[in-house]
Amino acid sequence: MGVRKARAAETEAALKAAARRLFAERGYLNTKITDITAAAGRATGSFYDHFAGKEELLQSLLHDMNDQADTAIGGYGHPRDHDLTDPDQLRAHLAVAWQVFRDHLPVMVALMQSSMADDIGSGRAWQSLAQDTTVLRDHLEYLRDRGHSLPGDPELVAAAMGAMLAMLGYAVLTAGPHAPQATDDEIVDTLTALLLHGLTGPPAPEPPRRGARQKDGLTSPPVPEPARRGARRKDGT
Repeated sequence: MGVRKARAAETEAALKAAARRLFAERGYLNTKITDITAAAGRATGSFYDHFAGKEELLQSLLHDMNDQADTAIGGYGHPRDHDLTDPDQLRAHLAVAWQVFRDHLPVMVALMQSSMADDIGSGRAWQSLAQDTTVLRDHLEYLRDRGHSLPGDPELVAAAMGAMLAMLGYAVLTAGPHAPQATDDEIVDTLTALLLHGLTGPPAPEPPRRGARQKDGLTSPPVPEPARRGARRKDGT
């Protein structure tokens, strides 16, 4: 790499690092391009050598975030035939997404704020959600093609899963001292159980055994047998 390209790469990296810091401190909507260049120690004009505007910078940060997710989950050759009704496979996907959210929290916050500021009817929020959940959709289509009954259309189910994960991540990871007292593993386990039951249904309870002892220490009554023809009732008839 030549000196000029190396300096350009350094400037782009400095601008992106500054943007991440400011998005975390001030939020996306309250951060100006001049704030970013000042925090990066670069001239304002240098920003436009790399990005057309703040939104293009955000999309570049999103690309970096997606690259981490793709690498962690298996790269761009991620197989379609992952079975999301398998607890381990479902949890692996959720754990990667949660870690990416944590590592790229400023980007996640910026994306959420940018999307919420769009005009009603722009469709951007849905388009982004559908695009960001294509991997989940592919896995759900695989299940459907195998004859597995899904709660709804794969695209809609994948988007619902992604929206729940993203909103929970946004709420928990930006809560600071008000966050729930739960570890990342506990949160991922909770999400896994919730979504797994949504895809497979909760496990059927075992029928009570005759004379089985209940949790309160009492013995459940035996299942009555059908009355035999001619058996005397308690009232003597």
